[in-house]
Amino acid sequence: MADAPALGRVLSAIVTPMRADGSLDLDAAQRLATHLVDAGHDGLVVSGTTGESPTTSASEKDQLLRAVIEAVGDRCVVIAGAGSNDTAKSIESVRLAEKAGAHAVLAVTPYYNKPPQAGLVAHFTAIADASDLPVMVYDIPGRSGIAIARETYLRIAGHERIAAVKDARGDLWFASEMMQETGLDWYSGDDAMNLGHFANGAAGFVGVTSQVAPAAYREMADAVVDGRWDDARAVHRRLTPLVNAVMNVTQGAIMAKAGLVVQGVIASPVVRLPLVEADDSQTALVRDAISAVG
Repeated sequence: MADAPALGRVLSAIVTPMRADGSLDLDAAQRLATHLVDAGHDGLVVSGTTGESPTTSASEKDQLLRAVIEAVGDRCVVIAGAGSNDTAKSIESVRLAEKAGAHAVLAVTPYYNKPPQAGLVAHFTAIADASDLPVMVYDIPGRSGIAIARETYLRIAGHERIAAVKDARGDLWFASEMMQETGLDWYSGDDAMNLGHFANGAAGFVGVTSQVAPAAYREMADAVVDGRWDDARAVHRRLTPLVNAVMNVTQGAIMAKAGLVVQGVIASPVVRLPLVEADDSQTALVRDAISAVG
């Protein structure tokens, strides 16, 4: 594989730890960030959907980002989730992220209002123009309701600061075409397809389950880089019960927090409404899956 990409190869969209009263636990966020970097993570996404970005304030996002940068910003790439369905608010978030010291920003396709493709071009261009930070575009039609079209990719790829794509659309052939035609660094945004994207030539992944099994995901990525595909497949298959437990039972943030509590990495599984904490059976499921992975 090519040299390590600028934004890293093994990344997680981290949860936002909270205390029992629902307030941010910044100390726990720093411990989580340090734990992941110690286990081989190249980068962290702060205040993505897994970080409960819809229900944290701009001030909380800023505090969280600064805490993570303080803890590990000299050891890994810290990417700030800065996208929304309001371009003006996204621009404000990007500027705050740059001021806080983020190394890049993640910009999701605008959700719910379903803009036309021309609107996506204008939206991503405005975000990229708002700072000097590299932009990772997040294509997730299952959440946003709209996919980024081929012509849109070709147009935005010409912007000097649009550097990468987090792909959660589930179409490896389309990903192949876009990697070939745009030259953008491609990242799997779907835990179940990480190995498939690697085989397709992706630069890396931005995972959720990877924060619950960081060493295993580092092992898989290293095996891919070394061309040890049998080893990579073995890790991928070993991880299947954990991916199913974290991603296919309920919302990933809920189950990732439950798993991190089981492991003693964070103290509280609290999430903010409309999310609800994992129940006993869900917690048992993720505990059993962690044990199966080893």
